[in-house]
Amino acid sequence: MAASVTAALLVIGDEILSGRTKDRNIGYIAEYLAAIGLDLCEVRIVPDVEAEIVAAVNALRSRYTYVFTTGGIGPTHDDITADAIAKAFAVTIDHDPRAVAILKAHYSPGQLNEARMRMARIPEGAELIENPVSKAPGFRLGNVFVMAGVPKIMQAMMDQLGPRLTRGSPMISATVTAYLAEGDLAKPLKEIQDRYPEVTIGSYPFEEAGKFGAHLVLRSRDEEKLAAARRDVLHMVEELKSSGKVKLWS
Repeated sequence: MAASVTAALLVIGDEILSGRTKDRNIGYIAEYLAAIGLDLCEVRIVPDVEAEIVAAVNALRSRYTYVFTTGGIGPTHDDITADAIAKAFAVTIDHDPRAVAILKAHYSPGQLNEARMRMARIPEGAELIENPVSKAPGFRLGNVFVMAGVPKIMQAMMDQLGPRLTRGSPMISATVTAYLAEGDLAKPLKEIQDRYPEVTIGSYPFEEAGKFGAHLVLRSRDEEKLAAARRDVLHMVEELKSSGKVKLWS
């Protein structure tokens, strides 16, 4: 079984923290990475403050296999992510000839103004991440991938960089729905969890049409252990239902 490949996501932008913009990237990236065998272990959201971005990048890149960032690489004054990444890696930043060429080919004469030229500023030594939507590239420096915050552009960038990533074994999952209270499920569920350390078991309560229950989600990279744990969970649920000692909502 392949070793675990870990990742963190750094969401950058005052607009996310203020609630003005609702993040649509975290869930997409989490699902994308899970599908190719990467574990998204941490998500941080920081403001458009250079010191905050630098500190977060340096903390995360030393802890995880990969770090992905979204936001802050546009043409406006508060788009400071590229400068912050350069500072985190202690390298210079300037207009990159490759990025300049891309923007010149995209914009009509006279449209490539000073503001848009900011999007061609790339830290020294970085690889470009192609942007097939609006052309202004993202970049990779070390184990940090810097992408746009606009969901459509970010998703296109993920498709470009995906093949470059080292992949782990895909995580597989199974769900058992139990119309039982979590308080009745907790003890026997922990006993099953203890028997299967290779399987992560989560309990997620719900209420539907006045009925209460929990979705019991099992996740593992080991298909056989997952199947065995699922059988035990199903058996546990049936035993509780037939015991006469718990309230049934089904």
